Amino acid sequence: MIWQMTKREVLARYKGSALGLGWSLLYPLLLLATYTFVFRLIFKARWPGVDDHPGNFALNIFAGLVLFNLFSELVGRAPRLVVDQPNLVKRVVFPLEVLPWVGAAGAYFHAGLSMLVLLAGALLVQNSLPLSALAAPLIMLAMLPMLLFMGWLLAGFGVFLRDISQVIPPVLNVLMFLTPVLYPASALPKEVQDWLGFNPLTLPIESLRAALLMGQWPDWTALLTYTCTWTLLASFAVVAFWRLRPAFADQL
Repeated sequence: MIWQMTKREVLARYKGSALGLGWSLLYPLLLLATYTFVFRLIFKARWPGVDDHPGNFALNIFAGLVLFNLFSELVGRAPRLVVDQPNLVKRVVFPLEVLPWVGAAGAYFHAGLSMLVLLAGALLVQNSLPLSALAAPLIMLAMLPMLLFMGWLLAGFGVFLRDISQVIPPVLNVLMFLTPVLYPASALPKEVQDWLGFNPLTLPIESLRAALLMGQWPDWTALLTYTCTWTLLASFAVVAFWRLRPAFADQL
């Protein structure tokens, strides 16, 4: 069911467009070009610890964008996952808890395409990929419990608090600058780095950069702790979703 709904959703998004799935590749590339132009060529920013090469700067930003866009795509849609499916709530017996899974699967599909672009760019700039690049899929997968937690929580409360869908976009814009997407965490003062550790995107983004661009294997203990913690939180979120579900029909 999740596979079929994800497939239908992805195809429906690009149905009738001239570029089709090409838009899922074009958008992150345009975003990458914009940030690289502004920060690298206008502000003359340099990425600490790497060669002063525009390609290296772009790759480090793009690695952060891949995972941040994965997060923002699901979180941006989550408050309306149930609201946009009133027929599934009112007319049929449907396991509504799979909707965040479908949203996450769609977000992973687009993130996977962006990851292919990132790998191609790293291969072009560095002439090779380190063995640690094999950890990239596992790093992305480690984010799944956190995404499901956000999906169940926002989808459930989004039925009752419709303003959530209006609040999310500006919050995501602010969060992007509070996440090491356009800069490495190491560039910040030590006390700020400690606070940055509470950002759920910091560990995966820094781990992905290290694995793909620096040839360093991620801290498996930290990733396992991260995954287990969010799995526990996600289990509480799905229970909350189940408890809210009986009231969905009245609200819709």
